[in-house]
Amino acid sequence: MQLLSIVGTMGDWIAGARPRTLPAALAPVAAGTGSAIGLGVIAPSEAFLALCVSLALQIGVNYANDYSDGIRGTDADRVGPMRLVGSGTASPRAVLGAALASFAVAAVAGVALIATSGHWWLALVGAAAIAAAWFYTGGRRPYGYTGLGEVSVFVFFGLVAVLGTTYTQADRVTLGTVAAAVGVGALACALLVVNNLRDLDTDEDAGKRTLAVRVGATRTRQFYLVLLALPVACAVVAAVSTTWWALLAVPTAVLGIRPARVVASGATGRDLVAVLGGTGAYQLGFGVLLGVGLALA
Repeated sequence: MQLLSIVGTMGDWIAGARPRTLPAALAPVAAGTGSAIGLGVIAPSEAFLALCVSLALQIGVNYANDYSDGIRGTDADRVGPMRLVGSGTASPRAVLGAALASFAVAAVAGVALIATSGHWWLALVGAAAIAAAWFYTGGRRPYGYTGLGEVSVFVFFGLVAVLGTTYTQADRVTLGTVAAAVGVGALACALLVVNNLRDLDTDEDAGKRTLAVRVGATRTRQFYLVLLALPVACAVVAAVSTTWWALLAVPTAVLGIRPARVVASGATGRDLVAVLGGTGAYQLGFGVLLGVGLALA
């Protein structure tokens, strides 16, 4: 029993990886690869490596967040899913090791992707992505504690992930690719916004000044609704600039209706946990169908 409390079970580690956030890693690769295919390039090896980088970074940042918040004590009283360190399920050292291992996988896959594409300057982008993942809640002055988490998520799981996926395959991007990056990034940002809305009270008590804590619950809810609507506009831009097939992504907005209603109703705490899954489903559907539409160009 003592060993179990130190290392946890496989189920605990899967839960600690936060599966509901993984669409944030899958969607940009789907959209970016679809854009590359639309440009006449089919590169399965590069697409697979981009997916490995994206998934490993997402899992790595989740474990790193678990570790950093856990040792600071900000996860001691949570209303969301279980955290490995905060709950005492796994030791901080084990969770740190899992985070570093995930970042190592992302780095190896990234180097392979860069070597395949020949764009070595992208190594700087990869290093910045890993640094952003760690310093979100790690280090002496984590930027996630100052309300900048949404900016980082939009940049790295939206712009960088989609544009990078397309560029490493096709050596160029289009306005349609940029529109896809903005739409996917908006939904990745929405995932973090609703997560921080759920934890608003406990984060404020712990001194964690997230964007939700800074602007308050009402404005956070309004921001979330805007983020859900933005991808539809992005799909229209992609359709006008690249191919009308991009409009295939518009019906996925239906997946955002239920989460939007829950958030707009004033739900708090545990009532917002299911909204993460709904938002993730919307993001994944949007990324995949927009990718299919762009590929049909």
